[in-house]
Amino acid sequence: MQNKLQELTDKLYNEGLSKGKQEAEQMMANAKNEAAQIIAQAKEQAQEILAKAQNDAAELKSKTENDVKMASLQAFTAVKQQIESVITAKTLAPAKSAVAETEFLKEIVKAIVTAFNPQNSDSVALEIILPAEKQAELEQFAAEQLSKICSAGVDVQFSKGVQGGFKIAPKGEGYMLSFTDKDFENIIAEYLRPKTKELLFG
Repeated sequence: MQNKLQELTDKLYNEGLSKGKQEAEQMMANAKNEAAQIIAQAKEQAQEILAKAQNDAAELKSKTENDVKMASLQAFTAVKQQIESVITAKTLAPAKSAVAETEFLKEIVKAIVTAFNPQNSDSVALEIILPAEKQAELEQFAAEQLSKICSAGVDVQFSKGVQGGFKIAPKGEGYMLSFTDKDFENIIAEYLRPKTKELLFG
């Protein structure tokens, strides 16, 4: 009886030990599998993070290079425009001062009034606006010389709105031709700017 009890005890002990050993081995295997999965996922995430960081860095580098190129181009264009403007302004200075000279202004006005009133044609009444600051110099000229050229009559006005040059129109026609200093400057500048750009920058 004692032997049977011992055998049963040993059998139960051995079976429990074997089962516990199997469960321990299974738990260890499961733990290893889980650890391997966690490591694989961590490596995959690390690779994704690294790839994203490299992609972001490449995009930032490309954007920075483009921004620098754009800024350089804008700065170069601005400098070119400033150089053109300075040279054009220096070139225009003599033309602007010429329009401001009273004698030169008289000759231009006479030429245009004559063009409006050619020989062998009906005379056209005209309106002319001259610079107010030249009224003392041009009033007598307008009354005497222009009235001879234009027998239909010349209505001469002096305006502070005209700093240099003049404006002219057939009387009552509702339009006016402008030959102010600004107009001459714009006309000459339109020709000079492309030429200046070509000479400076090819």
